[in-house]
Amino acid sequence: MIEALRTPEERFIVVPDFDYPPNYVDDLPGFEGLRMHLVDEGPARAEHVYLCLHGEPTWSFLYRKMAAALLASGGRVVAPDFFGFGRSDKPLDDAVYTFDFHRRSILKLIAQRDLTNITLLCQDWGGLLGLTLPMEMPDRIARLIVMNTALATGDEPLPEGFVAWRRFVRDNPDFSITGLMRRACPGMSDEELAGYEAPFPDHRYRAGVRTFPAIVPVSPDDPGAEVSRRARTWLSAEWSGKTAVVVGAQDPVLGVPAVRHLAAMIRGAPEPVVLDAAGHFTQEAGEVVVAAALAAFENG
Repeated sequence: MIEALRTPEERFIVVPDFDYPPNYVDDLPGFEGLRMHLVDEGPARAEHVYLCLHGEPTWSFLYRKMAAALLASGGRVVAPDFFGFGRSDKPLDDAVYTFDFHRRSILKLIAQRDLTNITLLCQDWGGLLGLTLPMEMPDRIARLIVMNTALATGDEPLPEGFVAWRRFVRDNPDFSITGLMRRACPGMSDEELAGYEAPFPDHRYRAGVRTFPAIVPVSPDDPGAEVSRRARTWLSAEWSGKTAVVVGAQDPVLGVPAVRHLAAMIRGAPEPVVLDAAGHFTQEAGEVVVAAALAAFENG
């Protein structure tokens, strides 16, 4: 049994523009005893299921603006919180959090919810993990929306900015999430900033936040590197679905050069749509991202 904390529900009462009722799954095979939260909105038999994967140090709240536009298009939106984030349970032991732990949890969720005709939304860790999923479930994942992210294959150097970020989190494990989001998204309201901080009442709840940077594969033998290399090969040679690529230009780490490099690995991926004013957290551009992605699908 994995010892974990559960963020009190009252922490989420005042989260703005995110009034979706919570859904909980507590019987994922191999994760018994842990409860995962997900948003699940829209028609159960919608033509397109938008599986929205967040990254560091965010949660499904990150997709609040895109979710509204995707639902308006007639889609179904499924946005889970990785264990350690959002409303999902937060294992206390840092060692629990591995590349495979997070990856398996999403594979099990897709199978348990029997999600099909998936459009996979990938940003940050949502791409580091998410882009390794289509080769495992080619009959379920039909389209990709790729934002500011990468594949960490261990045989290519990671951007210096990421190395610096990884060092910063190692040295400042209880860094201010509010401060990070304020710098990354100028103009965000105090209420929105509090929404990003809501899952983490104190440092005990932050093992997932502390560990995400440390488990990015940086050498060929690191956990997750081999599966990421296989995914790169598969996406390059065998991916037959549609892809949309949208990048926030103000991201100093996983910005336009990194995303162009990634798009070149994905068979049939178009030239990225560049959002000059958006940064790393592309989803904060909301309906602009959705419009660009849907247009790319129409034209692809």
